[in-house]
Amino acid sequence: MSGERTRTVIGGAGGMVGGVVLCGEPLAGYTSWRVGGPADRLYIPAGLEDLAAFLRRLPPDEPLLWLGLGSNLLVRDGGFRGTVIHTRRLNGFERLNGERVRAEAGLAGAQLARQCVRQGLRGLEFLCGIPGTVGGALALNAGAVGSETWDRVERVVTIDRAGRLRDRGPGDFDVGYRQVRPRFDGEEWFAAATFRLEPGEPEAGRELIRALLARRGATQPTQQPNAGSVFRNPPGDYAARLIESCGLKGVCVGGACVSPKHANFIVNTGTATAADIEALMAQVRETVRAATGVELVPEVHVVGEPGEDGT
Repeated sequence: MSGERTRTVIGGAGGMVGGVVLCGEPLAGYTSWRVGGPADRLYIPAGLEDLAAFLRRLPPDEPLLWLGLGSNLLVRDGGFRGTVIHTRRLNGFERLNGERVRAEAGLAGAQLARQCVRQGLRGLEFLCGIPGTVGGALALNAGAVGSETWDRVERVVTIDRAGRLRDRGPGDFDVGYRQVRPRFDGEEWFAAATFRLEPGEPEAGRELIRALLARRGATQPTQQPNAGSVFRNPPGDYAARLIESCGLKGVCVGGACVSPKHANFIVNTGTATAADIEALMAQVRETVRAATGVELVPEVHVVGEPGEDGT
């Protein structure tokens, strides 16, 4: 970690890069688990043009971490050595001709779902119960109640390290359960997407969203900091069922606990560190493996450096 915590606002006039750069910024305030050490730099672009210009100025080997709502992510207590790109201001939404919409990567999935319903469009209501952004939904093929993000993707816009924007289609990716792999070489990240939807009655869409949110509130620990589902469901089974069958509901490491409400959620009870959460994840995996022979695969991405005590 270099230097103390600082904040710099950079203007976009005259060809300059626009946005905000925060140095030494603790990431706990940007993740849904509310844990995580400082980033060397956290950049909040004001728009896609600013992001492209910023990327062009970075060293080609600079470590990058893309951050939306901070769900599905565990940042270790030592923080992130490199640059974090926070997409919260890349939240544009546009109704296109026909039953199509375009959304930028930083738009929350719940906001996209509601915007579509207001426009009399159906097909993305399931995103209202997934605590993430469009970018995260694209990267992980997020899904719920039998629907998945890429079922509705028509085109995507990606951005690479040189700040180049590209238009790509579903055929450029191998899409599966909670994973999306490019069929091309090089690093590119999702910047925006066009979704193909169907006409629907706005009130019916609002009613479906209300029902999905009620179901989520009844079955998930929405009142405590969490990152969503911790492990992928193994083929033909459910991670939550396996974890619960091993008697792990309510088991804690420090301030991190397996939720008594849903066994595939780990909650921060208020004092958890990233090390607590990572240790509990490891304990759950080992216990399930020993008892059932099933190797649970984390859905959560673990990034960053250990804390000062090495954990």
